[in-house]
Amino acid sequence: MHDGPAPAATRIIAVANQKGGVGKTTTAINLATALAACHKRVLVIDLDPQGNASTGLGITAERRSHNIYQVIVGAAPLGATVLETRVPGMFVAPSDVDLSAAELELIDLPRREFRLRDALQGQRGLYDYILIDCPPALGLLTLNALVAADAVLVPLQAEFYALEGLSHLMRTIRRVKRALNPDLEIQGIVLTMFDRRNNLCDQVARDVRAHMGAAVYDTIIPRNVRVSEAPSHGKPVLLYDMGCAGAQAYIRLAREVLRREQSPEPVPALAV
Repeated sequence: MHDGPAPAATRIIAVANQKGGVGKTTTAINLATALAACHKRVLVIDLDPQGNASTGLGITAERRSHNIYQVIVGAAPLGATVLETRVPGMFVAPSDVDLSAAELELIDLPRREFRLRDALQGQRGLYDYILIDCPPALGLLTLNALVAADAVLVPLQAEFYALEGLSHLMRTIRRVKRALNPDLEIQGIVLTMFDRRNNLCDQVARDVRAHMGAAVYDTIIPRNVRVSEAPSHGKPVLLYDMGCAGAQAYIRLAREVLRREQSPEPVPALAV
């Protein structure tokens, strides 16, 4: 599974938003697929007890006997949980319903905020990108992702309360950066589930760009039926319907992510 030359460095990105239903998991698996299509070696870590990223990548419950819960509690190394997906160069560490108990179990474990970071040490260099799909909450699982990550990518639905939720997440990121992971930065904010027929979406997009500036990606992910259908078929939308508007948007997002990675100039709005 790990044949071939290892990438020189691994970029770990937490895909996080404490609000559910904003396209977080959809963004994680489809951005990962698009990065793999750009000849990057990618690992998706499903850190959500709902396991939607695992389902969306076609990983059945029977294949999840080794999963990220065992990694978090120290019962298995991360490498033992990694599975191939149907996308060449893309792998997943699946989730299981047992992960819902991890929030409580972590409280009494040593280095409880660093469990995922410690587990990832042996994986750096095996992948170009590791994307962590976080649960829709700012608990210990998301905290583990933020401590392990180099950067945070925030999917943000263009809705009335978007900026309020974003402010809460930014405060959490500042606290993590100050106390636990000084190198953490904002990778970017991507507007999702965007309906151009809705005037509110346009207003929210303007407000978010006014507050966050260059941190907001140019690419906007539209509300798209094919994107919604794809997980029920166990496929990223890029495999389900490559030509649909949603798939094309994720390809553009991947290109924009790669351009930002290659740019030597820091983006001022990324300071947290």
